[in-house]
Amino acid sequence: MHILFLVPYPPGKAPSQRFRFEQYLHFLTEAGHTYQLESFISEETWAILYKPGHTLTKALGILGGFLRRFLLLFSVPKADFVFIHREASPIGPPIFEWIIAKLLGKRIIYDFDDAIWIPNTSAANSIVAGVKWHHKVGSICRWAYKVSCGNSYLRDYARQFNPNAIVNPTTIDTVNLHNEVKNQQTDQLVIGWTGTHSTMKYLEQVVPVLAELEQRYQFEFRVISNQEPQLPLRSLGFRPWRKDTEIADLLTFNVGLMPLEDDPWAKGKCAFKALQYMALGVPALVSPVGMNSEVVTEGVDGYICATPEQWYHGLEKLLRDHELRTRFGQAARATIEARFSVLANRDNFLALFA
Repeated sequence: MHILFLVPYPPGKAPSQRFRFEQYLHFLTEAGHTYQLESFISEETWAILYKPGHTLTKALGILGGFLRRFLLLFSVPKADFVFIHREASPIGPPIFEWIIAKLLGKRIIYDFDDAIWIPNTSAANSIVAGVKWHHKVGSICRWAYKVSCGNSYLRDYARQFNPNAIVNPTTIDTVNLHNEVKNQQTDQLVIGWTGTHSTMKYLEQVVPVLAELEQRYQFEFRVISNQEPQLPLRSLGFRPWRKDTEIADLLTFNVGLMPLEDDPWAKGKCAFKALQYMALGVPALVSPVGMNSEVVTEGVDGYICATPEQWYHGLEKLLRDHELRTRFGQAARATIEARFSVLANRDNFLALFA
């Protein structure tokens, strides 16, 4: 079969693309299939997409994306499946999806790993907030042959429109990428968090806990992100996110945090931060929101924290006991290998094209 992938961003750039389907592409080739990957955003536009300003350059980049999508329609007839990640175009109605499904009669595999039907546009790109057309998600689900969803909350939404919606979890490549395990007997203790500027707001709930802990214990609270945080913590350290040092930077963590607020947008989160920590043998402390409670087992490979007291006591136990960190880390790695690795999910992914 020939599979056409319509994706928002250039290959190898966005985590949602890297960890949802790009790491499976070689399996398609091994199975005798061919594929074509077409991004809406160019490399040049991607470089400034999430930076404030650059309004004219962004607008020209979007227009260029629409032109490429229009020209691509002439290639669609030779595809057996069209895999659409999130949307064919980031703004406007689902015109391309309608043409592909209704006029060209192609089987769409529609994939998403966030509650993208809910408006959640960043301040840096507020200019496009009014034209995002979030309600198109339901229509695309209805036209799709199958819907590939990151967790059960997203699947339940999609099933309102299409019974052929399945959970295809975000997974970790434990062989080629997250293939090391943290040594927990370290002189320096690091509590870590990684994420983009858009999710940094969730750290607010753990700042008072960390401020209290740093009165009694020596540790660094290390943030890896695309933007330096401004937090009232003397333990705060920052490393800019870089793809080439991503694994080495995460391996500096002794404990990883994933706080979330219990709101409709966060319910669509697929526990990606926790998956990354755990794959490297780092215990995860998470809020009981979204997929977090499905990934972390309380008192086995991490802690599920709903109150400041639970965050404090969970962190305190792990800061004081390297053997506990080691035991939790080994169990965390086993969880990822068995349930959330590329190898464990390979057949589930390939079945999308059956």
